[in-house]
Amino acid sequence: MHPNDTTIQQYHNLLEMQNVKPHTLLTDFDIELIRAGKHFRLYNKLGSHPMQLEGEWGTFFAVWAPSALEVSVVGNFNFWSEKTHKLFLRPDGTGIWEGWVPGIGKGTLYKYSIKSADKRRLSKGDPFARYWEVPPNTASIVWDPFYEWKDEKWLKKRAEMAGKPQPYSVYEVHLGSWRKKKDGIHSFSYLELIDEMVPYVKDMGFTHVEFLPVMEHPYFPSWGYQITGYFATSSRFGFPEDFMALVDAFHQAGIGVILDWVPSHFPYDAHGLADFDGTHLYDHADPRKGFHPDWKSAVFNYGRWEVRSFLISNALFWLEQFHIDGLRVDAVASMLYLDYSRKEGEWIPNQYGGRENLEAVSFLKEFNEMAHRDHPDVITIAEESTAWPSVSHPVSEGGLGFDQKWMMGWMHDTLKYVQLDPLYRKDHHHELTFSLIYAFSENFMLPLSHDEVVHGKGPLIDKMPGDEWMRFAGLRAMFGYMWTHPGAHLLFMGGEFGQTSEWNIERGLVWSLLKYDNHKGVQAWVRDLNHFYTNSKALYEQQFKEHGFEWIEHADWQNSIITYMRRGVKAEDTVLVVCNFTPVAREQYSFGCPQSGTWVEVLNSDEEKYGGKGILNDKPIKSKKEEKHGRKFSLEVKVPPLAVVVFALQKTKAKKEK
Repeated sequence: MHPNDTTIQQYHNLLEMQNVKPHTLLTDFDIELIRAGKHFRLYNKLGSHPMQLEGEWGTFFAVWAPSALEVSVVGNFNFWSEKTHKLFLRPDGTGIWEGWVPGIGKGTLYKYSIKSADKRRLSKGDPFARYWEVPPNTASIVWDPFYEWKDEKWLKKRAEMAGKPQPYSVYEVHLGSWRKKKDGIHSFSYLELIDEMVPYVKDMGFTHVEFLPVMEHPYFPSWGYQITGYFATSSRFGFPEDFMALVDAFHQAGIGVILDWVPSHFPYDAHGLADFDGTHLYDHADPRKGFHPDWKSAVFNYGRWEVRSFLISNALFWLEQFHIDGLRVDAVASMLYLDYSRKEGEWIPNQYGGRENLEAVSFLKEFNEMAHRDHPDVITIAEESTAWPSVSHPVSEGGLGFDQKWMMGWMHDTLKYVQLDPLYRKDHHHELTFSLIYAFSENFMLPLSHDEVVHGKGPLIDKMPGDEWMRFAGLRAMFGYMWTHPGAHLLFMGGEFGQTSEWNIERGLVWSLLKYDNHKGVQAWVRDLNHFYTNSKALYEQQFKEHGFEWIEHADWQNSIITYMRRGVKAEDTVLVVCNFTPVAREQYSFGCPQSGTWVEVLNSDEEKYGGKGILNDKPIKSKKEEKHGRKFSLEVKVPPLAVVVFALQKTKAKKEK
């Protein structure tokens, strides 16, 4: 008798005949949600779940494999034999195979042995496994994480701050190469990073860390972007509970945790999602839609409700089970466009003949709606490099629903500009100022990410021209411009102290550079920028709003100097920023001032403690009743070479410009 042809009762009778306890975690309501494509907690139902049944401990297994002829659980408990523990196909058309195996529990190695319609025998890891063997081994491991969280204060504060202006200074980290052990080969574990990384990030003043994908992946040099275990932290660095402890430690230190999330593609590894039941279950069969030419990987089929439920369940899993504060969605542009990295004839237009991937658009909107419905205090961030409109606008207003979007245009223009010899920068001044034309069309995050320091691009410090002093001064100036530019910001590890070699995950960062004054100076500058940013309402209170920024002078191209204001809600919180991108000091530089009063220098990248020459405005400066740049008042200040200087109004009563 085939279980697909039976009633539920006959199905249970069949289980008993096979000496398997009749049990299922799936209720009728679950089935209704699954049929509707609206089950977004599938991780509670599918996968492996240690449990007690009628006084006996065992593990319940459930896996989606609708085209399979047979599915068995194999593992170290049955000598990997597909004959002894066969699962049963539910008779409700869901394509889910399930069964309860007595006597096994947490720590058991297993896979699914799947017989495909063409009689192939496939050996697959569990798509919902909570833990995997350390690569290159590929078995899933029965796991039931238990951790007692201690981050109640953080979660309460996070909920209270939901939707309110707050600073986002993000430190992007690859866990396996942030710091290596003494032998220079082995990575620190999750637990070791609690003592090493948490106090460092706290001291540096970053508000968040963003981890490159921590999900299980077979190939270490993929940086985590080729995922096979979407519901498991990488076992290279410890147990899932250990990663929970790391997140908890960051929260207790007042630091949020963002994860890179990759719903755009998955690898073809034999134990992974590809060809899972002998068919293109998770991807498209047609390579014009299902094959990603850049990464030689499979593209998820966003039009299939089971796939959408799998991915949205995965997003919510990290937010709920690991208390993650935000998800940065990788490669959104590759999802939105059917012709992404494809030549003519290599892609299929949508139903209207266009290049937009309507199914991916629908999926991204639903993902953001579900994430924000259940967790309004978390953020979602899109790595999206095109002019797709309203990426960070609510779905209800026609947007994709993200909270923030990476400002790739700012990154490209800025890096192109700073690589120029200062002698020629005056002819490229527009590359420095162009970002402010569109800066408020989205809620932007300014990224200097891992992608800018790999594949022959070299470290950030090597992008700066000139001698050693110019290079370090230029790096500090770029950071000063970045931190005072409207928007949130992200910096990849190593950039904060002027790493001198390209990022290499096998070697890790060169922390020994901090014995040199120039590197210590850059680090001190970034630290002070962070602390100033997080305590300056002018920089974060209206960082996504036009009212938070105003040019004073953007056309001084001959001197390669820009001046601008950053505003908080209150006028007295205003700061004035002067950026000089030439190695020439300006001893008496005059620019328009928004109001009368006395101004004090609060940041200067040319301070000697940062490695600068020490050209400072060390005394308060009173504004002059002299019109400049269309304003009734002006300031005359010293502007150091290759430096950024910030002025704040002395906290006294001031006469506003009328």
